[in-house]
Amino acid sequence: MYLPQQFEETRLDVLHQLIRSHAFGTFVILGDAELVANHMPFLVSPGEGSSGTLRAHVARSNPVWKQLGKPVEALVVFQGPESYITPSWYPSKHADGKAVPTWNYAVVHAYGHPRAIEDPAWLLAHVTQLTAQHESGQALPWKVSDAPKDYTDQMISRIVGIEIPISRIQGKWKVSQNRQLADRLGVAAGLQSRATEQSLAMAELVLQRARSSTP
Repeated sequence: MYLPQQFEETRLDVLHQLIRSHAFGTFVILGDAELVANHMPFLVSPGEGSSGTLRAHVARSNPVWKQLGKPVEALVVFQGPESYITPSWYPSKHADGKAVPTWNYAVVHAYGHPRAIEDPAWLLAHVTQLTAQHESGQALPWKVSDAPKDYTDQMISRIVGIEIPISRIQGKWKVSQNRQLADRLGVAAGLQSRATEQSLAMAELVLQRARSSTP
């Protein structure tokens, strides 16, 4: 990933928080003759390993799990807030016209050597934790134990787990840090005026970095 220093995010807690809040990752590995990408929700365990550990699962019928265990690293991409940025939001554009459109985004790239896990107890614990995390906001949270045990056992037999100790991790927060403060505040105001979930999340990231760089 192209990563200018001004856009680099290295704080593990910030990177892990983006993974938790945007858990649906793109898992990329080298297959027999081509790159293979799959999309799935991940759990991150920050305290396991030097940079954390990722866990997910795929359908047993998905051949990707049979490709795991190779010496080549796999990559998981987690896409956070992103938004088009119009130069019309820059006060400086109205002064000298020297501005072009761009795109703001926050993204995490996590690398590691994945392994496949077929142990039913591991899989049950994994899907129980995954379900609890994503059901927590429901009025009546569904639990794995709500389903009959024989049905759960049958479903568990149809999946294979994936575990990836993170060997290296990169974060890129491109949130207008390359603009003067007035332009950054203009971007935040423009994003807030759109009032979408993505634009409001990006506006907050822009403001966070603007605050942290203000003396």
